[in-house]
Parts: sequence; structure tokens; C-alpha cells
Amino acid sequence: MLALLPRHRDRRDSKGQARRNRLPILQGLRDLRKRVPGQSHNNGLGGEKLKEVISANEAAAIAAKLARVKVISAYPITPQTAIVEKLSEFVADGELDAEFIKVESEHSALSACVGAAAAGVRTFTATSSQGLMLMSEILFVASGLRLPLVMANANRSLSAPLSIWCDQQDSFAVRDSGWLQIYCENSQEVLDSILQAYRISEQALLPVMVCFDGYILTHTAEPVDVPDQKEVDEFLPPYKYPYSLDPEKPLTIGAVGVPEYYEEFRYMLHEAVAASREKLVEVDEEFGRRFGRRFGLIERYFSDDADIVLVTAGSLSGTIKDVVDDYRAKGESVGHLRIRVFRPFPSDDIVDALKNAKVVAVLEKDISLGYGGAIFTDLAAAFANRGRKPPLMINFICGLGGRDVSPMDIREAVRQSASALQAGEVKRNVRWLGLREKILGLRA
Repeated sequence: MLALLPRHRDRRDSKGQARRNRLPILQGLRDLRKRVPGQSHNNGLGGEKLKEVISANEAAAIAAKLARVKVISAYPITPQTAIVEKLSEFVADGELDAEFIKVESEHSALSACVGAAAAGVRTFTATSSQGLMLMSEILFVASGLRLPLVMANANRSLSAPLSIWCDQQDSFAVRDSGWLQIYCENSQEVLDSILQAYRISEQALLPVMVCFDGYILTHTAEPVDVPDQKEVDEFLPPYKYPYSLDPEKPLTIGAVGVPEYYEEFRYMLHEAVAASREKLVEVDEEFGRRFGRRFGLIERYFSDDADIVLVTAGSLSGTIKDVVDDYRAKGESVGHLRIRVFRPFPSDDIVDALKNAKVVAVLEKDISLGYGGAIFTDLAAAFANRGRKPPLMINFICGLGGRDVSPMDIREAVRQSASALQAGEVKRNVRWLGLREKILGLRA
């Protein structure tokens, strides 16, 4: 059956242009049909290596195992719990030589990883939603200490009201903590991004958060190419932290930053995060050469010549691509841009990708209350002082608390964007897709 599935990575030719020839079979199985990677490894028997059908949670756990982490500390929280459950199985069964530290909260989990990373070992943790909020104090500590840490975050909405379903409010709420942030579209990208994250983190001396949508990815099984341990070892050799704690060579970590020096420390951290862009690109390119898959800081999908470009991050990209394909089949100029790396924000790459767009519609599963979405805010700022007129921009808030974002919702965003294009102006910057206006009394 897998031979019949249109491959997500096969949508582009050797020049990176999106292909239009798609098989009509199994059109209803989007989560499977579009997520089989375009390249795999030979199994030594003359055919492709079989892929494992796993969830994003399992992919994250396997990636940590392949990275040969030495310390794992996490506290269970829906929907990421299966990640650390699987890792605890690996440790208990002797498949992974690591210390699994049981703690009473997410705050303690990240604190344990900070201590382990400072001692010079490779660590891993995972969390979601309120757990990430409880970690927030230590997030800033980890980046300020320039510790190489990797965390998996299963995106979930924040309370109150209590919700265990998916949106991206949790990770966007800590976007200023000094962690690099990667947003994944599918389970294959989760596994690959975590492996990349260790190389990036350990070379840039910055923590990396790999984010993926709760339930949509964490609890959905799809084919994933799991690389061999030997291949990963060659890509990710044993790590030695250059400033590890050593009683024989004492040093001070986390000293008080008095006013005469604190601002300089923050400047250096800011510069390091900004400079990590090159490391992200370099590691992604090497990963592509070794494993046949690369993702980039952003992904362009029919965006170069589109009048209307839909921008998003995470798994919503898959649905948007389906809608874009439908518009393209009708000869309509609609494209898509997926932001994979949000911190550092790839301003120049995004502006270049949108240079021909007339209307940019940002669809995002978060809201900076009282203003708009995090992606929209940064994207609009990216066009400042560029010396040329920016495209019209509209922010669509959608999918909060796990509400489904359907193709019909996306077409509504396109319809409103087309109206703005025709009028030559945007009268309302921030809009809500799928809002039940009758409940709010906004209409009869």
C-alpha cells in the first residue's frame, strides 16, 4: 500500500519547484498519504528500508535514544507523556544506557537537566502546556548559562479554561526565553529535527526546543524512516561540554549580573541566538547529505509566483497544501509558506520568499492577547525599513483549544485575502477563523 501513497517530499523536483502530479488514490488519508519521505535507505536486499509506523511521541523518544542521551528527566503531562514512558522502557530494558531521573514537577525536571548539562553530559526532557509554563523560570536560566539542552514540546493550549487539546500558545508564550524553536509538520520531521537539534545546540551552546502539535501528531501513527544507530553516531559523535563542572578545575556558573555587566550578557546572548541561523542551515544541509532529507528554515510551496500566500507553522501546513493544490489546479495564484524555525526568526528568508506576494495571510494557533498572533507580529516587523512597499497582510487566529481548521476555513481565509487584494487595502488586521459568533452574540 505504501507504494501508492503520494510522497510529501516528492512534491518538488531537483530544482526545488513544487510538482503538480499527484495520485488521486487515498485522498481522504491526508495524514498518511502526504507524509512518507521521498528518500530512504537501502536495506541491503535491493529495496527500500521499511519504515516504522509510529507517532510523533515515539519518534521523539527514538530520536533521544539514537542521540545516546545520558540523562533524562521529565514529568508526565498530556499529550507528551508517551515520550518519557517510551524512554523509561528503553532504560529499564537496557536498550539505552542513561540515568532516568524521576522528579515531582516540570520545574525540577528542567533543573535536573541544567545540572546534568553543566556537568557535561547529553540530556533530554519533554513537556507540554502548563508544564512548559512551570519550567519558564528555568528556561531563561538554561539559555543564560549557554547550556546545550534539547527539549521536545508537544504543543497544547493553556488554562484557563482548562483544555488538553492542541494549539501553539505554550511555546509561543516563551519565545523570548533564549531557546531556539523548531516547529515540525510531521513525525519524520520530529525525529530528524531532534537529531539536528543536538548538533546545533552543542555547537552553538544554546538550548533548542522542538515543537510539534499535540494529538494531531503525538497520537497519530504514520510512516517514519528511522536511521541506523551507526549512521546517527557518525552524524552525532560523543559530546564534551567545554566548560563542564570539574572539582579539579573550579569555575563559577550563574553569578550575579550586576547592572554594570548584565546588559552586556543579554546582548551577547541575543547575538548568539541571531548567529545560530547559520548553524541551523549548516547542520540541516549536512543532515540532508547523510540521510536524504532536509527541511530548511522555511518551506516554500508554490509561493514564488503566488499573489496570495498563506503562512503558518506546524501540522496545519499539510491541510493548507491540499487547499493550495486545489486552487492551483484551477489556475488560481495561491501559494504557501511554512515557517519551520521561529527562533531565530528568519526575517531575510521570509521577506525574500514573499517578495512577489500581493497579500500575505498568516494562519496561526496562538494569540498575543490584546494585539494579534506571534507569527504575524514578527512577520510584519520583518518588512520594516526594507525600502519597498510590503504586501498587504492579514492575521487569522484559528485552531485554539484544539478546534479543527478545515479546508473550508482555509478557503475562507483565501476569500478574504482576495477581497483585500481587489480593494487594495486591509481594513481589519486581525480576524478569527471558525469563531462561533452566534454564541458570542455577535450575530443572530
